[in-house]
Amino acid sequence: MQLNFSKYHGTGNDFIMVYNQNNSYCLSQSDVKKMCNRRYGVGADGLIIIEKTLDADFKMIYYNADGFEGSMCGNGARCAVSFAKEMELIENQCEFLAYDGMHKGLILENGLVSIEMGDVSLIEVHNNIWKIDTGSPHLICFSDFVSEIDVKYEGASIRNSSNYIEDGINVNFVQLTKNELFIRTYERGVEDETLSCGTGAIASAIAAYESGLLNSDKIQVNVLGGQLEVLFSKVGSKYSNIHLTGPTKFVFNGAVDV
Repeated sequence: MQLNFSKYHGTGNDFIMVYNQNNSYCLSQSDVKKMCNRRYGVGADGLIIIEKTLDADFKMIYYNADGFEGSMCGNGARCAVSFAKEMELIENQCEFLAYDGMHKGLILENGLVSIEMGDVSLIEVHNNIWKIDTGSPHLICFSDFVSEIDVKYEGASIRNSSNYIEDGINVNFVQLTKNELFIRTYERGVEDETLSCGTGAIASAIAAYESGLLNSDKIQVNVLGGQLEVLFSKVGSKYSNIHLTGPTKFVFNGAVDV
């Protein structure tokens, strides 16, 4: 079977995008893993299937690079909004269904793509290490020397520890620099450092605000692949009206036999 796809990235977090227009594609775990392989396939951090649904403008199904269905992906969702417009499913604003429920998406006049995320209320902290679920589970470790950390080694050590080996965890190493955050992330499913992680950027921004390191509800996040912006409001112990905004980029179209 020949599979048509598009390649997109959001601040270096790259995805294979598939429009399953007639529900004709049925990919196995091994199919997805092979396509995401950077030596033997197309190469990507994940694969996203877009389908039509009666409940929203489209449905987004996200797979990690290991071939297994993942949880919410912030940068992937922003790329999905751009891809859905290219497929003429939406104009500049939409509602879409993802792993963790309904989301809103907006393509701004400057070309940036913003998505509204779900509320966050489950926040844990122990020894200044934060655990926050932003649609995907994240640990946030603050450091003054993030650029010097071996993120793949340190992240894998935490992710494969007895506490997280079964369900997995994403690990973010975060540094505060002039009221902005610099983040490097080890992602489960990719099992490596990625150039950007949207849900990790949100979790890190909330941790920085919750800890008192930052007092603004609009936070600039710098990642290896570029810049993101996180906006939120806090009422009581709950964070809501969470928006993740940043660039997306079409890379190329292609076809592959699966």
